[in-house]
Amino acid sequence: MPVKKYVGAVDQGTTSTRFLLFNHNGEITAGHQMEHKQIYPKAGYVEHDAMEIWENTAQCIRQVLKKSKIKPSEIASIGITNQRETTVIWDKKTGKPLYNAIVWQDMRTADICNKLAKSGGKYRFQKTTGLPLATYFSGPKIKWLIDNKPVIARAVREGRALFGTIDTWIIWNLTGGSHVTDPTNASRTMLMNLKTLSWDDGMLKVFNIPKNILPEIRPSSDPKAYGMTPKSGPFKAEIPVMGDLGDQQAALFGQACFAKGAAKNTYGTGCFLLLNTGSKPITSKNGLITTVGYKIGASPAVYALEGSIAVAGSLVQWVRDKLGIVISAPQINDLAEKTEDNAGVYFVPAFSGLFAPYWRSDARGLIIGLTHYTGKEHIARAALEATAYQARELFDAMEKDSGIKLTSLKVDGGMTASELLMQFQADILNVKVLRPKVAETTALGAAYAAGLAAGFWKDMDELKEHWEVSKTWKPKMAKAKREKYFKGWKEAVQRSLNWA
Repeated sequence: MPVKKYVGAVDQGTTSTRFLLFNHNGEITAGHQMEHKQIYPKAGYVEHDAMEIWENTAQCIRQVLKKSKIKPSEIASIGITNQRETTVIWDKKTGKPLYNAIVWQDMRTADICNKLAKSGGKYRFQKTTGLPLATYFSGPKIKWLIDNKPVIARAVREGRALFGTIDTWIIWNLTGGSHVTDPTNASRTMLMNLKTLSWDDGMLKVFNIPKNILPEIRPSSDPKAYGMTPKSGPFKAEIPVMGDLGDQQAALFGQACFAKGAAKNTYGTGCFLLLNTGSKPITSKNGLITTVGYKIGASPAVYALEGSIAVAGSLVQWVRDKLGIVISAPQINDLAEKTEDNAGVYFVPAFSGLFAPYWRSDARGLIIGLTHYTGKEHIARAALEATAYQARELFDAMEKDSGIKLTSLKVDGGMTASELLMQFQADILNVKVLRPKVAETTALGAAYAAGLAAGFWKDMDELKEHWEVSKTWKPKMAKAKREKYFKGWKEAVQRSLNWA
């Protein structure tokens, strides 16, 4: 039998899809990435073409095998990580989506959420699901699709419809028909009971969703494979698919945050701060989400508190594409470095309302504090600083909820390339910020989950040995300055509320 030298990871994100191969040291050996279209049918609506996402996934796999000359027989197993909450309903007979995927940022379910909140408040389902009522999650999106798309309602009635978040859609296509998800993704639907890790009949009744359209919930790392890739698929070989984690939980796992009290922040399209809280879920009193961190085989689930920010890296893209003050995303850093401070300018990027800790769909974006002195460099700096301020709000809420004093923060994601942002983050949090050597922690987490299940790695202690720091930022800012800056941010946020 050929020696297994690699584990594969499909990393399906909000703007692109990648397939990466990792070696035994947790290093990337080969990879390929493709972007997909962002579809905006009207204000507040965000969609993806699920078929395009699958075709890109298959193409990325083919390109990696072609470029690397690695044989499929050398791959031990495959893991999936994905943009969470994004909702697809497809026909199990044809395998084709019945409508575009509704993306996590989409706000069309605001009326459904507001109506439900009227008779019990925004947090009425928090004890069961760990989540506030918000447009972010999949349950309201499924209800909207069934209520508003006759083709879907008919397929549901006839028993042809299948629902999945993007992990489920990819696994279905990769394995030729396995309909599964894991607790990290299921916990983002508003339909899973956090304690039992099973679909909750009460929540299904609230949204009027039939259980037969839902996938089976399996461990995030499962020695009993979800399914095998068929010889007719992009691998042209049978490989077990054994790992599945939502992207932020995958980053928590990839950063080796296995101990209670370990935290990581991912700076991607959005920004997501997760804290490992151990084997018991903590109900947040400060606007955070309680979520499943990971579930390894037959071991009990590990839970996390999460703070979710809707707009982080996508604000840099907006500044590039809509304001046009920079030509490329990295240029925003060069522009921001031309000024020592923000000159009193704050940028609240509430394009999709505000997520944690506010959960306000009535908020809208604003740039405030403009004077004749303000230049594009101040706006660029304010755009970068916005992410650090939002992370500070999450950090403060996390310490209050958990009772854990956080002394350092592991970071990953594209925006960590900005030295200015990372230093400002350390300053505004007043803690050390640590960036790992392998920056692709989301894909790495999926690979770790799949590799553990296949016996490619022995245990989690072995995974911990792979984590190495590449750079540390230490706080330098005086306390009075830090608190003055943060007070200005809080005031700017208040002015963004009650707009829509």
